[in-house]
Amino acid sequence: MDAHATGTHSRTVMKDLKRMYIGGTLVEGEGTVEVISPATEERVATVAAAGMGDVEAALQAARAAAPGWAATPVAERQRWMLKLRDAVVANEEMLRDCIHREMGKPWGGTREDFDLLERSLKFYAEEIQRVHDETLRDLDGTHEHRIVYEPVGVVVAYLAWNFPLLNLAYKIAPAMAAGCPIIIRPSAATPVSAYAVGELCHEIGLPAGVVNILTTDGYAPSDALAASTIPNLITLIGSTNTGKHLMKVGATSIKKYSMELGGNAPVLVFDDADLDLAADIVTTVKFNNAGQICVTPNRVFVERGVYDRFRDKVVARARAAKVGFDRDADILTGPMIDGRAWARVKGLIDDAVEKGASLLAGGDRPEGLERGHFLAPTVLGEVTRDMRIYQDEIFGPVVSLIPFDDRGTLLDLANEGEEGGLASYVFTANLALAEEMARGLRYGEVQVNGVKYDIYLPHGGIGQSGIGHDCSRLALNDYLVVKRISRGLN
Repeated sequence: MDAHATGTHSRTVMKDLKRMYIGGTLVEGEGTVEVISPATEERVATVAAAGMGDVEAALQAARAAAPGWAATPVAERQRWMLKLRDAVVANEEMLRDCIHREMGKPWGGTREDFDLLERSLKFYAEEIQRVHDETLRDLDGTHEHRIVYEPVGVVVAYLAWNFPLLNLAYKIAPAMAAGCPIIIRPSAATPVSAYAVGELCHEIGLPAGVVNILTTDGYAPSDALAASTIPNLITLIGSTNTGKHLMKVGATSIKKYSMELGGNAPVLVFDDADLDLAADIVTTVKFNNAGQICVTPNRVFVERGVYDRFRDKVVARARAAKVGFDRDADILTGPMIDGRAWARVKGLIDDAVEKGASLLAGGDRPEGLERGHFLAPTVLGEVTRDMRIYQDEIFGPVVSLIPFDDRGTLLDLANEGEEGGLASYVFTANLALAEEMARGLRYGEVQVNGVKYDIYLPHGGIGQSGIGHDCSRLALNDYLVVKRISRGLN
């Protein structure tokens, strides 16, 4: 496991106050938030934070924009989306640098965030053209019936910090395409790149209130967005507990909800699997972004006959993974988002070891990285159900290996627990077995002998892991409502 210190390209501090974007203008707001780099523990930027007055201004701006934006022809909405896309493309270096510094994300990892924003705007600008009225046949021949799709109305979107622009892309593009004004509330941990998008919206002259971007310092202003009766849709990327909280707070009125929530993704590795492929995917997805990914493998069930071989392959990859914050280096694993997150994952590791797990790699701070919230890529062997790391979503760079002997109980083990329901993985050369497992896994996504995510592929959970979808044409369903128009035939 290689460690790299901070590179010379990553020490610039943003000194100017980053302003919110509300009602078509850049606003200083009622407070400020200091954004601290988890890689260097130094201030990256000071950003405006919304107070209750700013929240109300954003809600009113979005409500005022709703009728006009909904009535705007699709072709014109498309032009605005592509104009924003062009501004995003022209500012690639700046946007990626925002993510790199505010999150400590390795430079190579910032491309996925950036690409998804650019591609999402293009994808939904095209996809909205495929939404058409439908005609229903009247069984009695007495009426004519049409199904029409209309914008749901004002949207409030809460974003997680782990993919600052990717998460924003999942919300802003379908909302704009569907004709819905949106208020985007990025995490106070990583608001800089979202504010930069607000600046681009301002520069291109986007109609006032169509997009509003603000963060909050404290629960009250954040909750006020959901508690208002103005929003028609609350959408979230975050934890299951946060989803439950927002639904409770939002019960002041009947609203739609679209939520991508937590997960405890199982991986099923059978004795006929391509072990190198499985080890590559598990470690890449697990150690990328410091494991702070909702779909990252958590519980890796490995058939006993290949357990030792697979374990050794995973350990070798963990030890070879490069960790750090040097823009010029090919780094896989950056820092945890803050000290509390680091301590939580370290506590899960320590609990597992105390209860009998084998610490095979990592487990603590990497050598040579004295600053920042870095955790070495970690592998635990012989993990059991009584360990917290088995039960909890890890959200850190830790692979938990669990040997199994009985295929008959495997699906029950993989499906148990409230934290499941989002992503799962199967590795086997037996296509019939793969199909049996895929059908039996109660997860919104099952990845068989590979992994693929893209803007055109549905992304969503089952049960406690979410409602609705991000990505694909299915996401538009969350931003549209269905109306039936019937006319009697004389």
